[in-house]
Amino acid sequence: MNNDPFKEYIKETEPGKRDKSYAWYTAIGLQAVDGLKTSEYLVHTAVRNIEGEISFEEANALLQTYYEENPARNVENRTEEADKVSVRIAALLSEKAFSFTPSEYISIHRKLFAGIHPHAGRIRDYNITKKEWVLDGATVLYGSATDLRATLEYDFSEEKKFSYKNLTMDEIIHHLAVFISRLWQIHVFGEGNTRTTAVFFIKYLRTLGFNVTNDIFAENAWYFRNSLVRANYNDLKNGIHETTEFLELFLRNLLLNENHPLHNRTLHISNAFIEPEKVNIGAQKANIEKEKVNIESSFTAKTASHVYKLLETFGFQTIFGRSDVQKALGLKPTRSTALLGEMTEKGFIEPVTGLGKGKYRFRSHKG
Repeated sequence: MNNDPFKEYIKETEPGKRDKSYAWYTAIGLQAVDGLKTSEYLVHTAVRNIEGEISFEEANALLQTYYEENPARNVENRTEEADKVSVRIAALLSEKAFSFTPSEYISIHRKLFAGIHPHAGRIRDYNITKKEWVLDGATVLYGSATDLRATLEYDFSEEKKFSYKNLTMDEIIHHLAVFISRLWQIHVFGEGNTRTTAVFFIKYLRTLGFNVTNDIFAENAWYFRNSLVRANYNDLKNGIHETTEFLELFLRNLLLNENHPLHNRTLHISNAFIEPEKVNIGAQKANIEKEKVNIESSFTAKTASHVYKLLETFGFQTIFGRSDVQKALGLKPTRSTALLGEMTEKGFIEPVTGLGKGKYRFRSHKG
């Protein structure tokens, strides 16, 4: 979502358009926590809403009609869910009303997923596990189904009693990280916990006086989820302990406009993705030069120049996706997708599993 219409609207001086743009930008970006992507139709509908042509209710109705008339559009990647939940998140983030209660939290889930999941707004009555990439396939221990409501009410009551008075900003950030990570760990619902928690948290932060209308959630939604996972996982025999350090970096960027790098690879428990100093730079350069010969013979001159730039930017180690291609080359989303498809088809890049959909790395040609 680096080259998209919302960036232009965010630059607008008109507050109404700017605020709605942030709401849409965040709403669409949050779909990444479940590996979902929205459609071009959704983006077009969002722009009409930002321009004041249609209300959120009308946008919702248009999406409903669109998918009723085009059922084939809702392929296995759950695009319909991503589109419908996005417009609902944007609408909720544009509302000022909010109450800090368990009922509000449950209500947000119901509003986001009504008609999409049968359990919308219902506390789960079964225990769950989820394999996490960041934990190398292990799972967080989520709340027990028999204690969910009591645990939820306890966490809310403790936060209500808590006083932020006389705390330093570092202490505030740490406390907020602990609170939201505990709320998420309960995992009250069968699906949609992270998106629900994010919407609730944004609205709660506003009541505390924080201005959270920026692009941190939109562009780092998966990092946000992974940092919640790391805040709730222990494997002491292997030296791994729960930590809010990653979540606190996210919050410092979100609330204080700091600029800490937020790379998902730094959260992985194996540290397998954090060893750039061990890369043989000389061999890397030699491989890149050899690869350029293959590129020239496989693409048109213009496309080859794009592939060169991506290879020089990412090398053979870095994992990247469509948004990274857009940022590196300044291309539109559709062209970036097409370029990734062509590079994959010709064997220059390969899909990487376990990081969400649409992630790739360069592969070296031996011939």
